[in-house]
Amino acid sequence: MDGLERMERGGVTMVGGRAGAVAFGFTERTGGVSEPPFASLNLGGHVGDDASAVAENRLRVLAALGAGRAAPSLLMPNQVHGDHVAIVRSSSAAELERVRAEISRGADGIVCTAPDVPVMLCFADCVPVVLVAPGGFAVVHSGWKGTYARIAGKAARMLAHEAGASVRDVRAYIGPHILGDEYEVSPELISHFEERFHDVHPAGPRLLDLSRCIVQALTEEGVPAASIVDTGLSTMRLNDRFYSYRAEGGTCGRHAAVAVLFDRAAG
Repeated sequence: MDGLERMERGGVTMVGGRAGAVAFGFTERTGGVSEPPFASLNLGGHVGDDASAVAENRLRVLAALGAGRAAPSLLMPNQVHGDHVAIVRSSSAAELERVRAEISRGADGIVCTAPDVPVMLCFADCVPVVLVAPGGFAVVHSGWKGTYARIAGKAARMLAHEAGASVRDVRAYIGPHILGDEYEVSPELISHFEERFHDVHPAGPRLLDLSRCIVQALTEEGVPAASIVDTGLSTMRLNDRFYSYRAEGGTCGRHAAVAVLFDRAAG
């Protein structure tokens, strides 16, 4: 996978990499302390898992990313399957308090140009997207509603503006998700997507390929196709590595997309 590798650090396994000063990863489900049915690296605090286990798991992920010291600044939005993207511009206490209040009301993406502020969003079949530009990054939750609303393209445009970069400088990484030959939806939903996107169901008339739609949304905003990396990893087929809401009957943990911008001056 171009620009990505599977890494194991401190027992935590993730698929990720580093782009400039930004480190990012898509976590797997092993290396944590949660008990079944959330075993073991569950990062979602809303699924019924023990809160102390979730907190420990999050600390382990940040340590694996090299951002353990930044744990007090971690941002995790209340994901609501919308298209609101929050912006964090500094690591000051006042800014973090403002952003936390905003994302508690609902957000499915965060654009960050502040160093040492980790951002983590949770998934269990929906599509995680990490965007990186010189001087910043964005983490996006793109379920079918967010994909239909083109949240990834919106976040790419916002990231470029906040980082003072061109959208053509943005690199996009699409993480593990339910793939286009697995995601069966209603004919009505397919019809809605056909009105906004092209070639949405190459695997069958009721099989929706969200990643194709996300790529279209990104390229239409100006992100070069060559700068978009799709892991191609299935949360359903690789249920031993990733949580899957569909494969596990609705009761499961959550893996995450996580990123942090390191302060170059601090090394």
